[in-house]
Amino acid sequence: MKHIISRLFTIISSFVIILFFSASASFAQAVIKSEHGDWQLSCDTPPGASFEQCALIQNVTAENQSNIGLSVIVLKTADKQASLLRILAPLGILLPNGLGLNIDGKDMGRVAFVRCLPSGCVAEVIMDDNLIKTLSDGQNAIFIIFKTPEEGIGIPVSLNGFNQGYLTLP
Repeated sequence: MKHIISRLFTIISSFVIILFFSASASFAQAVIKSEHGDWQLSCDTPPGASFEQCALIQNVTAENQSNIGLSVIVLKTADKQASLLRILAPLGILLPNGLGLNIDGKDMGRVAFVRCLPSGCVAEVIMDDNLIKTLSDGQNAIFIIFKTPEEGIGIPVSLNGFNQGYLTLP
């Protein structure tokens, strides 16, 4: 899994990271092109880029801890050969336990965090057809972050509109 994530960063242009994870003015000026249920299709042309980059985004907070939130981002790589599921979790979480995912009661496993930025820590996976179908057909996802090895925090993410939004990604 670490090899896949490492390889993934060589595929993605650095402007994608800047666009979706920095506190830059560019991110603040991204345009919401459409809404699909609980998801938004947001687009922007990063500085120096020759084309617009779009992502399907949902920002959520833990039900019982409003100070803990996630940004769930789905986008296609710059070469349009793969789709990515990228999660931005808050600073201060326990990194070795990774990020867990449960969709409609089914444990989908965990993925490692790949880096931390001033705005939070990033976990990312290449989405295969099975994951895309599971998200598209699903109702609810729960992303799990850890404060301690024993204390996981489940953060619910609605999958309402995911399929329609995913199909609109350029």
